[in-house]
Amino acid sequence: MTILRCTRCSAIYERNPPQFQCEKCGNLLEYTYDFEEAGNFEFTGPFGFWRYRQLLPEVGTLATLGEGGTPLHKAERLAEEMRLKVLYLKDETRNPTNSFRDRCAALMVSNALDLKHDNVICASNGNLGASLAAYCAKSGLICHVIVPKIVDMGKLAQMLIYDAIIEEHGEAVDDALKRARSLQNETGWYQATAELNPLAIESQKTIAFEIAEQFGVPDWFIVSMGSGGTTYSIWKGFKELKTLGKIDDLPRMVGVQARGCAPIVKAHEENKPEPTVVQKPVTHALAILVGNPLNGILALQALKESRGIAISVPDAEIIAAEQEIARLEGIFAEPASSATIAGLKKLAQQNIITQEDKVVCLITGSGLKATDVLQSLTKKRKTAILGLELSTKGKILRILSRKDAYGYGLWKKLGKTMTRGAIYQHLNELARKGIVITYEKSGRKYFKITARGKQILRSIDELKTLL
Repeated sequence: MTILRCTRCSAIYERNPPQFQCEKCGNLLEYTYDFEEAGNFEFTGPFGFWRYRQLLPEVGTLATLGEGGTPLHKAERLAEEMRLKVLYLKDETRNPTNSFRDRCAALMVSNALDLKHDNVICASNGNLGASLAAYCAKSGLICHVIVPKIVDMGKLAQMLIYDAIIEEHGEAVDDALKRARSLQNETGWYQATAELNPLAIESQKTIAFEIAEQFGVPDWFIVSMGSGGTTYSIWKGFKELKTLGKIDDLPRMVGVQARGCAPIVKAHEENKPEPTVVQKPVTHALAILVGNPLNGILALQALKESRGIAISVPDAEIIAAEQEIARLEGIFAEPASSATIAGLKKLAQQNIITQEDKVVCLITGSGLKATDVLQSLTKKRKTAILGLELSTKGKILRILSRKDAYGYGLWKKLGKTMTRGAIYQHLNELARKGIVITYEKSGRKYFKITARGKQILRSIDELKTLL
């Protein structure tokens, strides 16, 4: 049997409609279960979200697009880069709308259908709005999404194509949350904001169930944190499996936030029970741009119970990690997801996470949704192309395209602005890439541009006419 209970005073509420806050003490509510009643059962059915229906609040109507059952990717090249032996990426980009929030949408829209709602509302800075819009479209419900001014355009495009009704309110999702609550009170629409509906926690815990079946229990589980709900969801999932005797151990949780928006990290470092609100949060990882995380208390609880760690990383390291995941593992993760790898790298360098540890990082959503990052990468590529023309290597290639030269001669032609050793380093790098070759003449080592090198110069010239 499922019970909706206050996490502080244990007051019990009706399971439906879902409420998120205790009327007596103001604390958060969550669903709990009578595991003795569940008995000794086995998960059955296809490997996906609804395989775990027995450990979810009861629903009669299933809204589904085939969510869950996402791959657990063994990241061997990334692990080698960090000198780790076992690293896995839980790839939630493979869900129907390319994010882990499809799990939330499946359960909440199912609940909305059971309760005979025609309209669903949520506040979202991207992924949840896109997921709900899709699942509402599939189920014939009207989806209202309150978005902040700062939102990933790729996610907004998803909401629009799924025919959601979109309203912009406030600078960040914290402002949109207040508007969503106000509209719910005014209209009676079904509240599907993740922070305002405890079914979100329940749906996301299925990620832990899947990992336990795919791999077992890692030593460390790394999650990016916005509102903090995902960290608690994963921890709750593993705890329930242990209570049921399905696993013997529990992971240590790591919560990662952006340096410019780290209210949960700051509270954890200062050993406070509640997040330290950030008044003007800043990060390009918009999915975790939350200054006042409503589920922060639960995240801090999960970190404390699991003997875990909270860590913040700068945006530059997040973007670098995003490119590294793509380059080494072929997974295009959104910035918020990439924060997990940036955090892991830092913990591995500090030897907090060691070579022998088994690690799982959660990749929550696709980088294809974060168009501002795509634009940034495109701009960076153009800048790099133009920069090559002005760089030392570019100047060397221009000289060699006119006449073969030896190192000392190149040094003089470049104006003696750097050491000869530095010139030879550039030449050796160009040679390794097949852009120049060497030959001996009159006791000197000459450098000659190759056909590939000439093609690179032509490409630069062509691109310069377009930019």
